[in-house]
Order: sequence, then C-alpha cells, then structure tokens
Amino acid sequence: MTGTDEAEAAATAADEALYVLTAALLTPAQFPSVLGDDYPEACAALGLGPYAQGYGLVLGQDGAGARWTVVVDDVSLVAVAIASWDCGMEYDLSPDERTVVAALPGWPLELVVSAPNVPAPHDPEPDPEGPPTLTPPDTSAWGPAQRRLGADAVALQWSTWREQLDPEAFGAPPGAEEAEAPSDASDASSTARAPASATEGATPDGDAGVAQKAEHPDGSDSLTEKAEHPDGSESASVTEETGDTTSPEKRDGSDAQAGHGHQHPGGEESGVRRVLAELRGYLDTAPPVGRVRSTFAPGGARTLRADGPGWSLVARTDDMAFVLLDGCPGDVHPVSRDAELPGLLEALGAIAVRPS
Repeated sequence: MTGTDEAEAAATAADEALYVLTAALLTPAQFPSVLGDDYPEACAALGLGPYAQGYGLVLGQDGAGARWTVVVDDVSLVAVAIASWDCGMEYDLSPDERTVVAALPGWPLELVVSAPNVPAPHDPEPDPEGPPTLTPPDTSAWGPAQRRLGADAVALQWSTWREQLDPEAFGAPPGAEEAEAPSDASDASSTARAPASATEGATPDGDAGVAQKAEHPDGSDSLTEKAEHPDGSESASVTEETGDTTSPEKRDGSDAQAGHGHQHPGGEESGVRRVLAELRGYLDTAPPVGRVRSTFAPGGARTLRADGPGWSLVARTDDMAFVLLDGCPGDVHPVSRDAELPGLLEALGAIAVRPS
C-alpha cells in the first residue's frame, strides 16, 4: 500500500468512525418513554422488532458530523456504560461489530450536544433503499410524548410533589409521622414550592472520540425538562412548550376528597376514573409488554409507571398515585390511597416488568 493509499484509508476510517455522545437502553423494563406507551411501540419507532432481550442504543456522529444511531444486542455493555456515566466516570463505549443489529440514520431522541472537531450535527444523505431517518418525537405541544415526559418528571421528583399535597385529603406520606418535627411544618408544606428544575442531563468533558454521557435519554433516569410541583392540594400544570410544571390557581380542595383526583369543567374526574378502570382491565387481559413497569423506591416500596391510550400513571406501592391525561393539557391529577388503590397497585406490581 502506497503512502497515498494509506492516507485515503485513514481518511475513510475517520469518516466512518462513530463519536459516541450518549446511549440508552431499549428493553421491556427500561426504554425512553418519549418513544411510546410500551416496549413494542418504542421499538416500532425505530423500525425494530420487540426482541425479548432488548437492545442498546448508541447515539453519535460520524467524521462528517452526520447523526447515527447504532443498535446493538449487547445490552449489558450499554448498561455498564450508562451506569459509569451516571457515577461521573468515563467509559469508552465501543460495541463489537458482531453485536451491531442496525446502523440507523438520525437520532430518535433530542440531544443538545455535539462531538468536538467535526461538523455540526446533521442528518446523513437519504438512502432510497435504506431505513428512514430517525427524528425525535415532537414535544413542542402537549400530547402523548409530553404527557409521558411529564410522568417521568413526577417519578423523578416524587417526594417533592408528594409533600405538597394536603394530608387531610391525601393522607401523610409514608414515614412522615416518624420524620415529623414538633412544629408547624405540615402547614408550611401545603404552600411550599418546588425547585425550579429537575435533574438535568450531565455533559462531562472528555477527549474527542471517547464515549461521554452527554445526557441520559432514558426517561427512567434523567430528564432535561424542568419541573415545579403543585401548590397546595390541587393538580399541577406541565407547560406544553418545555415540559415545565407550574402551580395552578388553587381550587376547592373538597373535590379531591373522593380519592380520584379533582373535578374541573373539562371532565378530568371521569378521565381519571377511566384510567383506573383500564388499569383493572390490565389484570384481566395482559397489556403489551412494558405498559406497566416497576423500579426501586425507598423503604422497600416500588415505583410503578403505567401507560395507556391517552394517559400515564406514576405510583408508589406504599402510597398514592398521580395521573396525566392527553385530554387535560399540563395537569397532574393526584389519586389518594383509598380502600381500593392499595390492592390495585399490588396487583399491578405483580404483572409489572422489572429491570434485570
């Protein structure tokens, strides 16, 4: 090989190299919820079949700056990389070519970072015979994607949301009696406001070409959306443009006493009741895999995430639940722990998929 040939080969290799920006899991128990209500729907968004063992998604740019998503079947490798990044450690995510399932043009998730020393991120030239270019779901207006991101934010900031609710209407949070100080703290909690932002995606510095945790797009771990929690015992709002949650105007708390959220002229109470009925239906007829997911929660409890057509639910098995509806833009509806909810949550936890 001549010197010219070697230079051309090196240039070709540099163009084809993938500069890794971030990664995500796409498994029945853990997948970016923005992509769908369940695992098969999330897989379909990438043109993939619902492989039982799941996939790892590696998002990056080639040497020309084009966006690419590399799908691998080595889920453990991607999980280790994500765990390392979450701990602030560097990890060189370099999947073996034998594990690559597909190299898809574009990104299915919104990223705000780019690889250094390469052109700005852009979609590669379309291939008439190749797969369509991936694009992130539209979250500019309230809809299924925004609703699921809102549910993710509630799950991440559960304690912040929970502590704002009126204990007379929704009961005290688990462990509140033991932790309660002999003061008027309960009165203060009914009017406190949440921090201005939720967990932000981290962007640690690193060398070019080394896998970095630009952000963790898996909704179960970190979000780029900001959040504030509800003021008082009523529903909070999630703004359509950014996913921010803001306190609504206080309403009559008596509407929440029934344990199914609260009533508004738009019919939110009937919407929440429909959600609870559909969840009971999941116990009779198994929903698509991933519709009900279970993750760790403090005190030996579990956090449940359930989704369905037009709704999302976040719950703690030892506590209450919150519901978000497509038909109620931006509202988060609390569901108190009445006589029926504990049994429903226990049953849902039994059928939920859990991270391995």
